[in-house]
Amino acid sequence: MAERSDVPEIFRADGVGLEFSLQGQPRRILEDINLGIKRGEFFTIVGASGTGKTTLLRVLGGLQKATGGAVTFRGQPVAEPPEGAVVVFQDYSHALLQWRSVARNVALGLEGRLDAAAQAERVRASLRMVGLEKNAADYPWQLSGGMQQRVQIARALALGPEAMLMDEPFGALDAMTKATLQDEVLRVHAETGTTFVFITHDIEEAVYLGDRIAVLSGPPGRIHTLIEVPLPRPRNQIETRQMPEFLRCRLAVYDAIQAAGRR
Repeated sequence: MAERSDVPEIFRADGVGLEFSLQGQPRRILEDINLGIKRGEFFTIVGASGTGKTTLLRVLGGLQKATGGAVTFRGQPVAEPPEGAVVVFQDYSHALLQWRSVARNVALGLEGRLDAAAQAERVRASLRMVGLEKNAADYPWQLSGGMQQRVQIARALALGPEAMLMDEPFGALDAMTKATLQDEVLRVHAETGTTFVFITHDIEEAVYLGDRIAVLSGPPGRIHTLIEVPLPRPRNQIETRQMPEFLRCRLAVYDAIQAAGRR
């Protein structure tokens, strides 16, 4: 990735807020979010529960409309899910169609858009990227949780996205599976140049994956701190996590979350 100052923004949020009425009383979920995410950046978001992390992701992905401010993707206003951005949720078991094979789940977003040969090649390439090419004929219920989450990621990759928005996708997985999928996602990021916006409660995960980290405070959700991650790529689960820079960054994120909670 070039110097980040030279890279154009793919997402932009200016003064974004979101408010709704609960039992006749207004409730603010997000307030004055100002944020730019660079093309090809791996941008992680952390914060305590209730600070609006998922809501912010949904607003960026056009799944929820802000009630104030403006959101753009590639310079165009976001009023609905934009072409080129896909969302991957934590709940893979409900996101996948259990009666469809792995290959047919991955092909879901391509049906009616590509001919059969092109569709089959796109599915094969996406499954190969997440290491599931041998499981194309299996069904989701036959796979482990980690493998099911790989299917969901492959389905998103099959669309050829410019940006992937991921809402705690590894939160329900065991530590070893989580580490494996973290490295899979970093490999996909390196190979494709796709922009990632990644929500997590795990401070070490945020540091290990990210180029920058946004710490949210709230409610209502605000950007409390933006932290640069000065770690070289490619990253390694053992060597990277032992680097002094990793430990300093982890402490900075922890301190920022504590400070955000005292606001």
